[in-house]
Amino acid sequence: MEWKNISTINSKPYTCGHCGNSLTSEKGYWATIAGSSGMAMTIYICHFCERPTFFDTRDKQIPGVSFGGDVRDIPDKTVEELYNEARRTTSASAYTAAVLCCRKLLMHIVVSKGAKAGDTFANYVQFLADNHFIPPDAKGWVDHIREKGNEANHEIVIMDKETAEELISFIEMLLKVIYEFPAAAKRKKAKP
Repeated sequence: MEWKNISTINSKPYTCGHCGNSLTSEKGYWATIAGSSGMAMTIYICHFCERPTFFDTRDKQIPGVSFGGDVRDIPDKTVEELYNEARRTTSASAYTAAVLCCRKLLMHIVVSKGAKAGDTFANYVQFLADNHFIPPDAKGWVDHIREKGNEANHEIVIMDKETAEELISFIEMLLKVIYEFPAAAKRKKAKP
């Protein structure tokens, strides 16, 4: 590969894997395969955070974009860090790791809400239901997180993108129901 200095190149829309902003950039580096004149690979520079994003010959983006949305008002920093770790693993196509993070995150959430550490995951799901941290019809999808996490942890399987994204969506909603929405309601009530 022969890399060219930073210049104006074909504009490319993408979401920055560093800062999460959607943009179209035309500033970056490009490489040609020896003896060729066309762009083979590119490195675009985000005009929000000024960090580089690499695109290979098949247009694979590195770093990729984390799946899921931000969740506010999580008072337990380990819960927040683990959720963001699960999201980041999807940007690296580490889907089994994302599923395992979701399983572990379920335990952290429940213990942060008062369950005893070291209990079974089935009891953790029941704790959420019994203590009204989840709506009555949500127990099934919370149990689905537990079951898929157990499958990834105890069986010889590789989890796929669809499963990882599904579990992160469920976890995101769980975090919003348990932390973000109640905090927003309290702020609303406290306003004069």
